[in-house]
Amino acid sequence: MVKRFLLISLTLLSFFHGTSVFAQDPEFTQFYANPLYLNPAFAGSVRCPRFIMNYRNEWPGISGTYDTYHVSYDQHVDAISGGIGLMAMQDVAGAGGILKRTWFSAVYSYQFNVTREFSVAAGFQATLAQVSVDWSKLTFGDQIDPRRGFVYNTLETNLYNKRTYPDFSTGILGYSKRYFFGFAADHLTQPDEGLVSGPSPLPMKITAHAGAVIPLDFAKDEETTISPNILYMKQQDFQQILLGLYITKGPLVGGLWYRNEDAFIILIGFQKDMFKFGYSYDLTVSKLTNVTDGSHELSVQFVFACKPKKKKFRTISCPSF
Repeated sequence: MVKRFLLISLTLLSFFHGTSVFAQDPEFTQFYANPLYLNPAFAGSVRCPRFIMNYRNEWPGISGTYDTYHVSYDQHVDAISGGIGLMAMQDVAGAGGILKRTWFSAVYSYQFNVTREFSVAAGFQATLAQVSVDWSKLTFGDQIDPRRGFVYNTLETNLYNKRTYPDFSTGILGYSKRYFFGFAADHLTQPDEGLVSGPSPLPMKITAHAGAVIPLDFAKDEETTISPNILYMKQQDFQQILLGLYITKGPLVGGLWYRNEDAFIILIGFQKDMFKFGYSYDLTVSKLTNVTDGSHELSVQFVFACKPKKKKFRTISCPSF
C-alpha cells in the first residue's frame, strides 16, 4: 500500500471538484498487536480483559504524511458465550492534519469448540466513522501572487467538510493449540466518504492470514518458539502479500516480515506477565527508499488478571505482535 501519498491529493480533489476516487484503510504492521483491527473474530481471544494502544508514523521523510492512533479493549464474557470489544482510531494525513478519519467500533465474537483440539470464532463489528477536512489549512491557486506568494483570499467555497457514516465488518478464525488461520471482510456496505459532489466509496477490504507456533526442543530454562506466518490483503486495486517469522525466547520476541517488493519489517518485543511492548520499523526497499525514511510503529498491551473460567474455553496461541 505504497500509494497513499498520491491518494490523499486525489481525495482532496474529489472533495472539491466531484471526481470519484477510492479511499484506502490505514495499515498497521504489528498485526497481532492490533488483533481486533486485523480480524473482529479475535475479540475475547485471550479471555481476560486486554487493553492495547498502537501508534504508527508512516513515511516521516515526506512532509505532511501519516500518523495513526489506535486503542482497543476486549474480553470474553461467559454469560453471552463470546468476546466483546471496543475500538477507537484516528488517521491524520497532510501537514497539520488536513485530512482526518476517525472510527469508533463495537465488536462481538462468538467462540465454540468444534473438537477437543480445534475451535472456531466468528466476529462482527459495527463502526461509526467520520472523514473531515480542515479547510483553514488548505491553499489554492487563486491565493498566489507571482512575487509575494500566498497573499490573497481564495474564492473557493467551503461547501461541506465533514461526513459521518456507519460501517460494518466481519471475520472468522479457526485455531488449535499450535496453528491458526482467519479471514476478514471490512466495509461490507462500501460507505460513501465523498464530501461535496460525486461518490467516493470506501472499497471492501479482504484479509486472509495464517500461521503456526512451533516449540523448539533445545530450550531448557525457558520456552523458545518460532512462528511462521503469511498474510494477504486486498482493497480495490491495492493488494499485498506478507511473509513473516517470529522467534520468542522467554520474554523477548523478534520478528521479520517481507512485503512484496516494497519493504522489510523488523520487530523487537518484550512480554512479561501482564505487560507487552513492541517496536517495529518498515525498511523501504522500493524506489521510495531515499525519500520516505520508512515507518515507525509502537504497541503497548496490558492483559489483566480475571476470575477462573466457568466454562471450557480455549485461548488462541498466536504471536503477540
